Amino acid sequence: MKSLFEQMGGTYIQCGDYLLPDIELPPQEERPIGIWGQRRREFLRSRHRVQYYNLLTKGTLYTHLADINEQAEQMQETLTAQIAKQEGITEQLKADDMMAWVGAMNNISERVRESIYAELIYS
Repeated sequence: MKSLFEQMGGTYIQCGDYLLPDIELPPQEERPIGIWGQRRREFLRSRHRVQYYNLLTKGTLYTHLADINEQAEQMQETLTAQIAKQEGITEQLKADDMMAWVGAMNNISERVRESIYAELIYS
């Protein structure tokens, strides 16, 4: 008598004394997950294991991580430009006082990074 798995077309592989189901995850598209995707993966793996394993077993983990990375990079670029414009951080300031410009841009970058963590990585 065949098991339900075999009736549905599944096969087994002999490993020692055991028969293990011959299953594979569906192919996933090749997209880089980047630093933001890696941070999201680490957060899910350490704090939200159920969600992490659900995404992993569905075969959508890397797509999710690549999407998060793309959203984070776009958010970083957009927010940095908007805040710099609001605060009057211009190329003229860069030419006149490089250290003030660097300090202001570092401050903006850190605020944007914290926003990305709060809205995308740790949510």
